[in-house]
Amino acid sequence: MSLYAIGDLHLSLATDKPMDVFGGRWERYVEKLLDGFSALGPEDMTVLCGDLTWGMNLEESLADFQFIHALPGKKLVLKGNHDYWWNTATKIGQFFFAHGIDSIGLLHNNCHFYGDIAICGTRGWFYEEETGSEHDKKIMNRELLRLEASLKAAGDREKFCFLHYPPRYKDYICQEIVDLMTAYGVTRCFYGHIHGPSHRFAVEGLVGGIDYRMVSADALQFAPYKILES
Repeated sequence: MSLYAIGDLHLSLATDKPMDVFGGRWERYVEKLLDGFSALGPEDMTVLCGDLTWGMNLEESLADFQFIHALPGKKLVLKGNHDYWWNTATKIGQFFFAHGIDSIGLLHNNCHFYGDIAICGTRGWFYEEETGSEHDKKIMNRELLRLEASLKAAGDREKFCFLHYPPRYKDYICQEIVDLMTAYGVTRCFYGHIHGPSHRFAVEGLVGGIDYRMVSADALQFAPYKILES
């Protein structure tokens, strides 16, 4: 059994927004995802770090969720900035149940466990106090509450944090997120959101006691990144 992470699948199987139009690494990306997941087994777990589907609601996203469901192993999903389909946990759970989608769980105001590791996370946000609007501040505060709820639910387990937005990027630091991870003893952080030429600005490696790793799908050649093998 292994733990993996990947973000930004940007599926569009029933909507007209395929990422192939961008060319380059995105050409045939659905086939690449199938190839990338082919190494996984039914006991493996993959955390999907947001931006899963371009569907504007759950119904438009059904084909994409069925695709994700059919991929090997269990999946945990968190919200990205383009996940317009996102709804309450109850409605998402009811929708999945109605369509036989039982391999996908939500990472939202909670945590999950992989052996002795607590899987925590939330979407995150880009926020700078000097330039951010009141709207941004409200979103940031909500994300902090969600992340802290997830970290608290982990108890005294070792904590890995999964986000959509990078808490560090180039010269930017989302200090509130970093401080919260530090306070709760997070040892590893995985994030997506960054694409194309911007990959070179990603902050990776050990910084301030936390090991950071970007897991955007196009940066990983559409193969999930293996975090741990038990």
